[in-house]
Amino acid sequence: MAAPLGSARLQRCLVSPTGRHSASLVFLHGSGDSGKGLRRWIREVLSQDLAFQHIKVIYPTAPARPYTPLKGGISNVWFDRFKISNDCPEHLESIDVMCQVLTELIDDEVKTGIKKNRILVGGFSMGGCMAMHLAYRNHQDVAGVFALSSFLNKTSAVYQALQKSDGVRPELFQCHGTADELVLHSWGEETNSMLKSLGVSTKFHSLPGVYHELSKGELEKLKSWILTKLPQETERQIE
Repeated sequence: MAAPLGSARLQRCLVSPTGRHSASLVFLHGSGDSGKGLRRWIREVLSQDLAFQHIKVIYPTAPARPYTPLKGGISNVWFDRFKISNDCPEHLESIDVMCQVLTELIDDEVKTGIKKNRILVGGFSMGGCMAMHLAYRNHQDVAGVFALSSFLNKTSAVYQALQKSDGVRPELFQCHGTADELVLHSWGEETNSMLKSLGVSTKFHSLPGVYHELSKGELEKLKSWILTKLPQETERQIE
């Protein structure tokens, strides 16, 4: 298999802040999608971009790789899965490679002067799972994590890492449709309960009648939460 792509070669779709850049948001797409595709989907649901005066929104695209649930077919996925189930082992090798790649993306933001506690990471479906691995196993000093229609496997390395670590954990914002047939609502609830039992402050929003999709109400809740975690800095804070 080819060497993993470095973050410099990860395609990124950006929504720049309309004012002074003081925080960043990394939004990871679901399996088979792209950064541009996720931005377009959000724009269709909200009738506008997810945009802020002070927050840069980054939509990276996962490299193409063989994906076992597609019988080895090539897809833009953050990592491989043995199957789409919460009751099987994680494909940790591919998850860990992508944690390294996405760490470089976070480091790029820090190099521009953005503090780690002014960076949020999250995603939809597989992207939310990737974000939880990235934050809770590698970057517990980010501002927060969000996971939309996502889950962790029952024996996830995320749980193991949290059992071994102390200190403050980033808050988790989760939304999940009750009618989701691909990633069951109960898988999302179980993930939330496990993380809460391990000391993570969590918010879980059930979305009645919503399938494996983004909804307007969900994105509006997410935007409000983002602004509580990454408020605009006052001039005194900037100094």
